[in-house]
Amino acid sequence: MLSQSILTGVRVLRTEARRNIAIVAPALNKASDPIQQLFLDKVREYKQKSAGGKLVDSNPDIERELKNELERVAKQYGSDGKTDMLKFPDFKFPDVKIDPITQGAN
Repeated sequence: MLSQSILTGVRVLRTEARRNIAIVAPALNKASDPIQQLFLDKVREYKQKSAGGKLVDSNPDIERELKNELERVAKQYGSDGKTDMLKFPDFKFPDVKIDPITQGAN
């Protein structure tokens, strides 16, 4: 019974390893499909363009629209104008002082 469970485990591991290699191998090698190669080229191009942390292929109209939306959200949620609305907020939970429970003489 133990040998049968070991054999089953080996079969499962072999199948999983084959699946994982089948999934990862195309990403490691150059794409043989022209559509796949075009997709990889576009992803690499996007990575180069987005290196500065700004919007990719934006124009002044899009920048203005983004600014207007951020101002609207800041106004709606009560920002003071100095708060960066693109940053995740920092939460601070102060420790509450709890009075210890004293046991009286029984």
